[in-house]
Amino acid sequence: MANHKSALKRIRANEAKRLRNKYQAKTTRTFIKKLKHTTDKVEAQELFKKVSSMIDKLAKKNIIHKNNAANKKSSLAKFVNALG
Repeated sequence: MANHKSALKRIRANEAKRLRNKYQAKTTRTFIKKLKHTTDKVEAQELFKKVSSMIDKLAKKNIIHKNNAANKKSSLAKFVNALG
């Protein structure tokens, strides 16, 4: 167990950040699933804008790797463009 005040504070801060990151990542995954189950192209395009923004934010905060974000956006864009 940590003995210093600053170490105890760091433990609390890390836990808060971990929970926040987990929530944001889970929310993004939920929106990705919602997008994947969409059949209407117009609705999918609107949802893609929102999901794309969420993925970019995760990458910017290093919650996911930037290449992982690029791959996700690319595959989702391909999916949306294939809808007819």
